[in-house]
Amino acid sequence: MRLNRFWPLVIALLFWLGVLGNAPVQAATKDKQKQVKSTKVVTKSPKRAKTVRVTVTRSSAPVVAGPPSLATALGLRGQRDELNLKSTVVMVVNQDTKEVYYEKNPSVSLPIASITKLMTAMVTLDAKLPMDDVIVINAEDAHIYRHSRLAEGTSLTREDALHLALMSSENRAAYTLARNYPGGLPAFVAAMNRKAKDLGMEHSHFEDPTGLTSENVASAEDLTRMLNAAYQYKTIREFSTWPDLTMVIANRPQKFLNTNRLVRSGDMDIGLQKTGFINAAGRCLVMQARVNNTPLLLVFLDSVGTQSRFADAVRVRDWYERMPSGAQPIRRLM
Repeated sequence: MRLNRFWPLVIALLFWLGVLGNAPVQAATKDKQKQVKSTKVVTKSPKRAKTVRVTVTRSSAPVVAGPPSLATALGLRGQRDELNLKSTVVMVVNQDTKEVYYEKNPSVSLPIASITKLMTAMVTLDAKLPMDDVIVINAEDAHIYRHSRLAEGTSLTREDALHLALMSSENRAAYTLARNYPGGLPAFVAAMNRKAKDLGMEHSHFEDPTGLTSENVASAEDLTRMLNAAYQYKTIREFSTWPDLTMVIANRPQKFLNTNRLVRSGDMDIGLQKTGFINAAGRCLVMQARVNNTPLLLVFLDSVGTQSRFADAVRVRDWYERMPSGAQPIRRLM
């Protein structure tokens, strides 16, 4: 009986001793697991720290500037004048009396870029060829002027080609007009130079019908003569001032926007306008406009920025409007 009383105590004692005996083993197991985990962390390759770029690396290659204009090479660009105009060459002439009211480097011959197309238009119209004749942009046109909205194989009338040459300054259109002239391109260029001589353009020369060559040159005096002559052609006046042109070419409607930007400023009534640009010429603009009810011939050559030639035209307009009545001209063109 007495032994039976102690059995529960013996069992409890043995269980307690067993727990104490297992505690170090469990603790050692946990430590071992921690050590393994710690070892794994240590042996794992560390991540590369992210860095924020705070400096700008610029190319060490020198910036290649475009070739200077001929006026720049001659030391003419940057000259100051009374109106602080940005154009190197300027001329303001009364169209009726040929009186010169403003001039800046008027006699120097410079490249005239697409202003050439006014002469191209006059020679084309003087030939009195049928304007409804269909001409085609061929491989020669496409090869010489690679950038154009007139694809090889495009068919259009001579009138449409003239319209595009003047209004959108389209080079392929101007070239194909010359190529389809009696005698071809050489005869056309010869006719351009004869026309210039007939107009008294003594300091001018033409080599092609588009103006993309720097060999097409003229002075401001010569350009006032050419501008006045071009103004006498109704077709040129109309085609040089329309804001846009919608045509159907190869049975597909195409819109040719006017790159020959108009100066829209107050009461400056523009009768004819033509722009031009190549590196050798700078930004150019010629225009016939009526200011104070006076028809003026305006020439701006070798302007620096894309907008400055138009700003020069507005400055000249404002200056002419302020001119006192009875102001004397500088001279008269012969």
